[in-house]
Amino acid sequence: MAETEGGTAAAVSTPAYSSPAKSLGDPGITPLSPSHIAKDSDANDAVEQSFLVVVAIDFGTTSSGYAYSFTKEPECIHVMRRWEGGDPGVSNQKTPTTILLTPERKFHSFGYAARDFYHDLDPNESKHWLYFEKFKMKLHTTGNLTMETDLTAANGKKVKALEIFAYALQFFKEQALKELSDQAGSEFENFEVRWVITVPAIWKQPAKQFMRQAAYKAGMATPENPEQLIIALEPEAASIYCRKLRLHQMIDLSSKAPVNGYNASDTIGAGFTQAKEHIRRNRQSRTFLVENVIGEIWSELEEGDRYIVVDSGGGTVDLTVHQIRLPEGHLKELYKATGGPYGSVGVDYEFEKLLCKIFGEDFIEQFKIKRPAAWVDLMIAFESRKRAAAPDRTNPLNITLPFSFIDYYKKFRGHSVEHALRKSNVDFVKWSSQGMLRMSPDAMNALFKPTIDQIIQHLSDLFEKPEVTNVKFLFLVGGFAEAPLLQQAVQNAFGSKCRIIIPQDVGLTILKGAVLFGLDPAVIKVRRSPLTYGVGVLNRFVEGKHPPEKLLVKDGTRWCTDVFDKFISADQSVALGETVSRSYTPAKPSQLVIVINIYSSEQDNVSFITEPGVKKCGTLRLDLTGTETSVPTRREIKTLMQFGDTEIKAMAIDVATSKSVKAGIDFLNY
Repeated sequence: MAETEGGTAAAVSTPAYSSPAKSLGDPGITPLSPSHIAKDSDANDAVEQSFLVVVAIDFGTTSSGYAYSFTKEPECIHVMRRWEGGDPGVSNQKTPTTILLTPERKFHSFGYAARDFYHDLDPNESKHWLYFEKFKMKLHTTGNLTMETDLTAANGKKVKALEIFAYALQFFKEQALKELSDQAGSEFENFEVRWVITVPAIWKQPAKQFMRQAAYKAGMATPENPEQLIIALEPEAASIYCRKLRLHQMIDLSSKAPVNGYNASDTIGAGFTQAKEHIRRNRQSRTFLVENVIGEIWSELEEGDRYIVVDSGGGTVDLTVHQIRLPEGHLKELYKATGGPYGSVGVDYEFEKLLCKIFGEDFIEQFKIKRPAAWVDLMIAFESRKRAAAPDRTNPLNITLPFSFIDYYKKFRGHSVEHALRKSNVDFVKWSSQGMLRMSPDAMNALFKPTIDQIIQHLSDLFEKPEVTNVKFLFLVGGFAEAPLLQQAVQNAFGSKCRIIIPQDVGLTILKGAVLFGLDPAVIKVRRSPLTYGVGVLNRFVEGKHPPEKLLVKDGTRWCTDVFDKFISADQSVALGETVSRSYTPAKPSQLVIVINIYSSEQDNVSFITEPGVKKCGTLRLDLTGTETSVPTRREIKTLMQFGDTEIKAMAIDVATSKSVKAGIDFLNY
């Protein structure tokens, strides 16, 4: 805060884009002390609660699941029980992230149950039901997410996103409590559970807050007891789990030596087949022992070593760079999370584009609206073939077209599907007599290419960054990491730079890591701030330094308005629980309501709160009426911001009376 020429902070709540002090004529508050950082001040040490169990929910774009561990035996992680109604060709411990509401917009079912029920409805009836899938991406792609953001069901009707997310979380809450009660033999209560929900690290702050709000609505925790719910970042959870890996629990794509008796050329396919066998055999138990040791791979890492976690899921790909800090092996985030919407859904999107090319966009759009359940069927058929794609595959992949697709197409166009394929000039896709689309492996690989190219490009850019030199390992995790095409592309591009490691049960890595995180949230010690934060203040006006339009003259003093007083910069390292504090004093001792507005920006260098990209994200309103007596002439108002957790807390304290006010940073309601 070196710029503060004996400055004053004005705390006035009006929109960010007017000059608050001019409009309200509010006396400002003057900084008392140079800024200083207080480490772990006692003011906000939450009382540690004791929970009997930690339940983590991996709420994915394409599939979701939960796992849990009792705090008395943290080395056992239990993955949720098998779901009814799995898919052919897709063995999965998770359930599809799909939700069905009745025509009256009440919750009906989730997962396979939702999908199968919706599918069995009569087409005339199904138009009235509201079916949602892959809706999590909306939180990533909506620029101005609020509590009012809508989601569109398969039939085109709109519902508030917050309701859908709350329904989904409530479903998981009930399932988990039911399973825990069955296991314990007595009723398990919500207050005994610490919940962990995972979100992509690249999500903007509003999306993380949105998840928390949805969880409150689902009754997992309350604003009064926020500690019961932890929002964990997906790649961090994966990173925590990868630390525990033993050699038999992973596949090292880069080892030229035989792994489990296979040589390197077989590894990608064979290692996985073997791994799947191993998982299938242990499937019944659903309990994973996490030995309380640092895994073998980890023991090769030394102080200061760096590794990248690439979390490739259904919707997004998240990249995080971590560094080890010994002796406890705490993690330090070296480079702020990057990534983008390059998940496996991109492959589905390419398939849809291919269908539009063959059958016409007008038909596909109509078909989706008129026969939504059959469209879902077609995408399920594609999903299982998508999982059969591999670099060395030679035989074609057949995708069954639902009867209603063939039927509706004939009605719509007046000629057959077969005719359309012949006419379309799409070389690699043929019609087989059994009523299937027959795709050559090249055609399937072409559908993967745009998404995989994006991921490789993104990783290449990351490797260029100075913070990312000398990376020892690259952990490939998330559901999309099971795709041999992606494994091969990553190995070819970066195998010479670092060792590429895939945990065996790669789709469950995040879930298990999230449980470990819930058992010990302090394991990640240093994060990078995703945004620059500060408060709006008034400073003494300096000719030549401050723009004339910011001049405000008051009681003979010349002030500069709208100054952004920075607490922390984007991409700055913040230790867990680190508190930054500033002291202000009201310029007019009689001022009794002090309002401090908090702003954020993605830019590093911000001078004024009126600059583009600066958003208001919090207000601290300290009301000191009734404390007029016994107050020193200069009141000290201390403002604290605590960073490092996945959420940020702010607080203002009147030092003389110890009156204080707390606020969460709020990105949804401003």
